[in-house]
Amino acid sequence: MRKDSFNKKVKIDEKSLEHRKLEVLHEACRIIGKALDLDNALREILQVLAEKLRMKRATITLYDEEADRLFIRASYGLSPEEEARGVYAPGEGITGQVFLTGEPCVVLNVKQEPLFLNRTGARKLEREEISFLAVPIMLEDKVIGVLSVDRLFEDGIDYHEDINFLEIVALLVAQFVQLRRSVEKREIHLKQENLLLRTELKKRFSDFMASSRSPEMQRVLTLVKQVAPTKATVLLQGESGTGKTLTARLIHDLSPRAEKPFVKINCASLPENLLEAELFGYEKGAFTGAIRSKPGLLEEAHEGTVFLDEISELSFELQGKLLRFIQEREFERLGSTKTRRVDVRIIAATNRDLERLVREGKFREDLYFRLNVFPIYIPPLRERLEDLPFLINFILRRLSKEYARNLHLTPKAMELMSRYHWPGNVRELENFLERLFILSDSDTVTETLISSLLKKVLPEEKPSLNLDIPPQELSEEEIIEVLKRHNFIVARAAKELGLTFRQLRYRIQCLGLEEKIPLRRGRPPKTASHKK
Repeated sequence: MRKDSFNKKVKIDEKSLEHRKLEVLHEACRIIGKALDLDNALREILQVLAEKLRMKRATITLYDEEADRLFIRASYGLSPEEEARGVYAPGEGITGQVFLTGEPCVVLNVKQEPLFLNRTGARKLEREEISFLAVPIMLEDKVIGVLSVDRLFEDGIDYHEDINFLEIVALLVAQFVQLRRSVEKREIHLKQENLLLRTELKKRFSDFMASSRSPEMQRVLTLVKQVAPTKATVLLQGESGTGKTLTARLIHDLSPRAEKPFVKINCASLPENLLEAELFGYEKGAFTGAIRSKPGLLEEAHEGTVFLDEISELSFELQGKLLRFIQEREFERLGSTKTRRVDVRIIAATNRDLERLVREGKFREDLYFRLNVFPIYIPPLRERLEDLPFLINFILRRLSKEYARNLHLTPKAMELMSRYHWPGNVRELENFLERLFILSDSDTVTETLISSLLKKVLPEEKPSLNLDIPPQELSEEEIIEVLKRHNFIVARAAKELGLTFRQLRYRIQCLGLEEKIPLRRGRPPKTASHKK
């Protein structure tokens, strides 16, 4: 091996050579700047290096600590089979020696160098005299690999200059490898963290469902399990705070798309023009401030799930564009005529009555039918108060981990909370219980603290009406008063009045109250329940 045979020189076009070297560095920096994949970027760098400086072959060999071997990670001028044969132990052959010593090496003629192994077999049939140059890839005084090139042997070539330049390229490669390894390590950590979060979410949801005494929530879980494995579009309906986002996430996590993105889009959070740009993306120059192209959230959700929350807040124009996307799964970015296609599952949610909005001309009927493939109604908390004790204990257990203390409610405190109708549903209940952790001096919460927090919202105790009055003698005012106390749930009002559901319903019809008050039966309306 001749490390210092750099004595032959001829005059060459130094200006042209220096220009080509600058081009190599410029292109290498550009490739690194936009690269997302390590192997492809390294191949591009080697291709530029070989083509600009007239190299026959080039390889980047990186060290694998677990295998204690050097493997060709990228190459130019080698077939996949030849690349696969390029495996070296530290100290083995020229490549192994450069890695072990951290010193560059020049072999003027590989056929005359006994240490040159030609492990890849790429040079067996060549008649030309091939020179081999190799430099270590250094990272903080540690060798992580070897950059090597083949070039035709020529009299007068200054191999010192070649080595110096290759060391600059190797430095760029080392920094890029370190960056990509950090990113890959972070991605692995995020995937593991995401998996743990999904597992915890499934456990939390299933634990609550298992303890639920509400037939309505059991029905919701059954529907979730039925629809999750399919590609069907799902429409979640229910008041704010009932758990629509949690349900959408569970559908995604139980589906074949669980490992792919779950992208939530709140249709009420942005103005129309910004929402369209967020949904579909935009090209550079599409509008003032669009200094670079940006993919939309629909593209980011490719092969995953898109959750369109507050779908009723979309403008009529955006509803039309969304309809086309749902039908064809294709769209154009703002400022572009190129049609793009993505594979996503659609889950939409609303706290409004879409059928009524359709009748009023505020929501497109064709979009409604596209969304309403598999409707799931999530009942408000006041319609399933039998779940309240289990839900309270479930949330208290979760919060106890965050606050490192165990809190429990006395029976009277629990009874007081059950009298409140929880208009904010589960979200309001969670916030209220967290407030207890902050305000309670004791691990036992009594009715005194509950009463002080709910005194402005708890309904006053009122004497029951005279239950001996026949149904036909109940006045409009008396019926409305009882209905208000029970949030217009007919079944509960009837129970207080000592009537059957049908008796009270008949009296309401006789008085013409159905159009005046928002009656509830205590179960989902027919328009929102899933029909089997």
